[in-house]
Amino acid sequence: MKKAIALLLMLCMLLSLAACGGSGSSTGKTESGQASEIKGLTDEERKNEFITVGTGPTSGIYFPIGGAFATALKDYGYQTSAEATNATGQNIQNILKGDCEIAIAMQDAVMQAYTGTGAYEGKEPATDLRALMRLWPNYVQLVTTANTGIKSVSDLRGKRVGVGASNSGVEINARMILAAYGITYDDITPDYLAYGEAIDNMKNGQCDAVFVTSGLPNATVMELGVQYDMVIVPIDGEGRDKLVSEYPYYAKSVIPANTYNNKEDVEGVFVYNIMLVRKDLSDKMVYDILEGVFKNISTIKASHNAADKNIDISFGISDIQLPLHPGAEQFWKDNGYGK
Repeated sequence: MKKAIALLLMLCMLLSLAACGGSGSSTGKTESGQASEIKGLTDEERKNEFITVGTGPTSGIYFPIGGAFATALKDYGYQTSAEATNATGQNIQNILKGDCEIAIAMQDAVMQAYTGTGAYEGKEPATDLRALMRLWPNYVQLVTTANTGIKSVSDLRGKRVGVGASNSGVEINARMILAAYGITYDDITPDYLAYGEAIDNMKNGQCDAVFVTSGLPNATVMELGVQYDMVIVPIDGEGRDKLVSEYPYYAKSVIPANTYNNKEDVEGVFVYNIMLVRKDLSDKMVYDILEGVFKNISTIKASHNAADKNIDISFGISDIQLPLHPGAEQFWKDNGYGK
């Protein structure tokens, strides 16, 4: 009788453990209904991990959204910090060097670094780059003022153009878009400044047009539209068709009417931002980071309108060209999104 009672108690204990699971576990289920082999970190393990988030300049959109990621993960139990950087180019290098755990970057620049093409021609392909998740679309905005007479990309010939800091995400956008219209830097006077500085130069008559790549709306562009007779130059026609055909990470879009002082939609293009993650992080930790992000997604959505509208687990990963980290791949599969 005692033996039977002992067996019964042991069975009850095993059933209880199976139902409750361990602290911080994140098994999930695969599309086939099988339990995922990857589990997240325990609360104690999480406390011992430090996550640095690579963001961007304090004047741009990357900074508040990246900061919100750091806050969300801190609330989940990690030690975190948000680092102001020069955005995409520096973030790519910081990820490769291990100076940050996750970082925001534009996908076109990432893919050029990954393949050793474009702005990264002649450099060893950065095949250790891995994606965590898709973020918001960055709209390429070409802005000028009415007195320049610039109404199309072709009108940039002979003009002084703010193309972004050298090898930055903005500068890579500018170079590729100009090339799609048959324009090289020999046809313009390139101004290698971050768009905030370039727009200041335009206000002073020292620059004719500026490439701005960001989510909508951009505060610096909004300010320009309030103070000056600003014009958003369309990126359209055959040049846009060629760009999108050659580079699948670009998509046709419009800047909606009344985003700034524009009375009508303005045709253009966008490219997605993605969140990079260090390849050498454990599968468990990367899976757990994503769980922390989406358990505290309200913090991230509250950081900026672009995050509120475009960062959500329901948007999936179909637009990501870069390989996912295995931990991220399992997380997305467990939530119904396979690549």
